[in-house]
Amino acid sequence: MNYDIRLAVADDHEIFLDGLALMLSRQENITLVGQAADGRELLDLVEKENPDVIMTDIKMPRMDGITATRELIRRNPDARVIALSMFDEEDQIVEMLEAGAKGYLLKNADKQEILDAIAHVYEDKVYYCKSTSAKLAGMIARSKFNPHKPKEVVTFTDREQEIIRLICQQLTAQQIGDRIFLSKRTVEGYRTRILEKMNVRNTAGVVMYALKNNLIREEELH
Repeated sequence: MNYDIRLAVADDHEIFLDGLALMLSRQENITLVGQAADGRELLDLVEKENPDVIMTDIKMPRMDGITATRELIRRNPDARVIALSMFDEEDQIVEMLEAGAKGYLLKNADKQEILDAIAHVYEDKVYYCKSTSAKLAGMIARSKFNPHKPKEVVTFTDREQEIIRLICQQLTAQQIGDRIFLSKRTVEGYRTRILEKMNVRNTAGVVMYALKNNLIREEELH
């Protein structure tokens, strides 16, 4: 990355927040402009610092992340928010996305995924956590959240659609190749083109796009 991302973070768990802040402080391309312990503090922080990306916990005292995100988007429709979530918060993740968040991460995400998510959302793209479950994918697909409204019609060949279905079923490139008699390298080439066409980052993004655009049925994921 050849740009500097100004980031604000909100979480009421001090140890988690301090650990995240320490990790981010070591990144050359990210400047942590402030930390907040709840939604109200976050709104004040964003108004003061105008960060490029905002990461916020969902469950916080005084004002939760969902309410804060709605207000952030009301004030600035272009605000780029990433939700921080626990494993058992599928409903709240969906609410965060419907409120205007552009992505979400589970709190146990590794350093590289956190950095990827920040960079992706900074570029105004949606980020789905790699650990997205089939259950959550289905909930998001049925929700009002739909960032995949292409400016121009995106079409997929029959072969690409076949590979999309197999990617959604969590098969590796090698497994897909074995099933449809292609080399692993050829499958990886198809996968790269599919991600580019969908403008998504990972398998979770492929699943969400495929569900939203009727390329696969939810029951095929199980």
